[in-house]
Amino acid sequence: MKSGIINVYKEAGFTSFDVIAKLRGILKIRKIGHTGTLDPDATGVLPICIGKATKICDLLTDRDKTYRAVMRLGIVTDTLDMSGNVLETNAVNVTEEEVKSAIMSFVGDIMQIPPMYSALKVNGQKLVDLARKGQVVERKPRPVTIYDINVEEVALPLVTFTVSCSKGTYIRTLCDDIGQKLGCGACMESLERIKAAGFTVENAMTLSDIEAIRDAGDLDSIILSIDEALKEYPKVVARDGCTKILQNGGKVLAGDLIQVDSSADLVRMYMADDTFVGIYERTGDIYKPNKMFLEA
Repeated sequence: MKSGIINVYKEAGFTSFDVIAKLRGILKIRKIGHTGTLDPDATGVLPICIGKATKICDLLTDRDKTYRAVMRLGIVTDTLDMSGNVLETNAVNVTEEEVKSAIMSFVGDIMQIPPMYSALKVNGQKLVDLARKGQVVERKPRPVTIYDINVEEVALPLVTFTVSCSKGTYIRTLCDDIGQKLGCGACMESLERIKAAGFTVENAMTLSDIEAIRDAGDLDSIILSIDEALKEYPKVVARDGCTKILQNGGKVLAGDLIQVDSSADLVRMYMADDTFVGIYERTGDIYKPNKMFLEA
């Protein structure tokens, strides 16, 4: 089985680590990593890196994401979603126009306070573990970017919208902030990630789908190669005489490249025979290895 990325559809009830554990059993491979945690109740796209592709988990996690969320107005919970304890129940006396205006006011660069029920760590402890003990600690607001929001349906007290956002954005917090702005409170009813790291929900496969494909002996057909997953980085090709240097993880000069993009700091490096070597970092006219993927 080759190294690469599988576009997994995480079903409700599984943690992201549950998915990895089950995939280890299905694929019979230990080296697996995911590209961004989804809450147990959330569903959707969870790209999984296998083999040497685990080296690019961080590169994929940093990419923007798109979610479809259902927000319930009038209810505030301790977890900011419907799985938590209800803290407030309020009347929802707002119009559809007011709801849309409040939602759209969050488009752009904003500051978010991470929820207590999250995997973030403070002094080495996960916030969720502290929250389960009844502890609340101060969390500093963090900058995130909401690129776009599309309100799909307003059927009060429920509102369905899609949101494209930067890494580190909490949709639960966004719902809570919208509820505060409207004065009636809100929490997240449901969440589906429909795009992450360039992968979309239309092509995502459940664990049972993957198991069936394994049984059919066709696993390689659903594994996206590492260099394909990194297409956003420009492709550069080294001259034939650089083969040994590349095999040994050495640096390459810009003058030794047949095909080059001098504007990019990170590039995909290939040998003259189109063999993918890895991600190289440019400093001036020198390209040095950042992440190597050359197979022996």
